[in-house]
Amino acid sequence: MTYEADLPLPEQSVAIIGMSGRFPGAGDVDALWRMVAAGEEGRTDYSDEQLAEAGVPERLLTDPAYVKSGFPVDGFDRFDAEFFGVTRSEAELMDPQHRLLLETAWQALERAGYPAGSFEGRTGVFAGTSGSGYLRERIADAGTDGRISDEIQVAIGNDPGMLALRVSYKLGLTGPSFTVQSACSSSLVGVHLAVQSLLARESDMALAGGVAVREFEPRGYRYEEGAILSTDGHCRPFDADASGTVSGDGVALVVLKRLEDAVADGDHIHAVIRGSAVN
Repeated sequence: MTYEADLPLPEQSVAIIGMSGRFPGAGDVDALWRMVAAGEEGRTDYSDEQLAEAGVPERLLTDPAYVKSGFPVDGFDRFDAEFFGVTRSEAELMDPQHRLLLETAWQALERAGYPAGSFEGRTGVFAGTSGSGYLRERIADAGTDGRISDEIQVAIGNDPGMLALRVSYKLGLTGPSFTVQSACSSSLVGVHLAVQSLLARESDMALAGGVAVREFEPRGYRYEEGAILSTDGHCRPFDADASGTVSGDGVALVVLKRLEDAVADGDHIHAVIRGSAVN
């Protein structure tokens, strides 16, 4: 997007100058756009063997109401710990949501043209996350060897409140840093707060978005009449055949800057936020 030099810029506006993400069936934002444009979905169908191996009981596998599909995100179990200065034991105790967001923050800043450590202003971080199923399913049952250091790493690596703070610390970002929790609207509320921080000049640039990793192994769900999930694992918004929603994993962040600053700095502008509000 470009602006003619003789045209006034809209006031109180914020530019989206970068974005990065990982989604079911799409490893980045460009792949997601191609998938959406083609009318495709990132749904994964599971065989009875896959589900049984993952621990799904036989009574569900033979239940006609059990939907054998999901929307997992690929690569949540892979993390370059050394690159981010994280020890192997720390990485193993860290919620994959924290790992994915850290990786995505690095990528988003690079795509915006401001690799970590290269921007002189204050960069804020406003991010949301799902609850830590990793702590419940993988860490709590396995336990640790009782060392105080492990207990601290379990707390730091799985506490939602540490999500944004870790990104700021590891990438050397000095603006406001908040984990935003407002259920399904967390990422959008994070964007709103980032916009407000930029307009109030608390931040000069901001990262905003969210992450959810809940499906660690193949699993489906049992359809229930009148409940929120669909009859067949498909989500059909604005369609007469719609029967509910589906749950999916993923991570996404946008990089924001005041519009006048983005234009002055020659940033690539994907879109402009003219206003936002929270009800």
